[in-house]
Amino acid sequence: MCCSGFLKVMMFIFNGGIFLAGAGCLGMGIWLKVDSGSLLGLLEGIEDGDGLDQLVHVAYVLIGVGAALVIIGFLGCCGAVKESRCMLLTFFCIVLVIFIVEVAGAIVLFAFDGLADKILDNVENEVRSKLQTEFGKDESLTSVWGSTMEQFKCCGYRNYTDFTGSPFNAGSGDYPSPCCGKSSSSFCSLNEVETSDIPGCFEKVKEFLEENALIVAGVALGIAALEIAAMVVSMILYKKAGKRD
Repeated sequence: MCCSGFLKVMMFIFNGGIFLAGAGCLGMGIWLKVDSGSLLGLLEGIEDGDGLDQLVHVAYVLIGVGAALVIIGFLGCCGAVKESRCMLLTFFCIVLVIFIVEVAGAIVLFAFDGLADKILDNVENEVRSKLQTEFGKDESLTSVWGSTMEQFKCCGYRNYTDFTGSPFNAGSGDYPSPCCGKSSSSFCSLNEVETSDIPGCFEKVKEFLEENALIVAGVALGIAALEIAAMVVSMILYKKAGKRD
């Protein structure tokens, strides 16, 4: 009886961890989806980008995985309380499938270094072309790039020359304020952007993607460890429930 009670407590702890991790993934996915000024906004409207859809749909993946983990954590706790063999076995099978998917996803993210370079290189020409033809004319594109440059302390895709000849620059000769480190209410002159030497957003975005890919992969492996423990405990409880039937 004491052993059974201990296993239930452990089942609650493991599934509580899974539930909280799922809630975190769900919250991050929703934030990425609703935040119009997020990094994903830079990728909208880019066509023929090999592998780009892997980044655009990352919010949906996080929402789906997060929701699944929240439900699994809840069902695991219910199965432990009721000691239902059916619920425990169902819990074990579902977690096993998700565990395999998570491990595969974590391996892909650990290898994201080369993927990030490939994706960003593939879309470079189209992104720079859009900046030179749409920045200052397309309100959405201008807003997203403006907030991104302020956040990452960068200028253009490669450098300030990406804005040369754009609707924003044509006539006035002005450049966006982040290109010389000024506040968003002012502009930069050609001399200021040349002397400021603000880096392009290519390297900054690549660093951001790689750093967060490693964090997500690490969290996924942590969740996987919790899932293994939960599967072991669920099988022990499953066998104990069978002996009492």
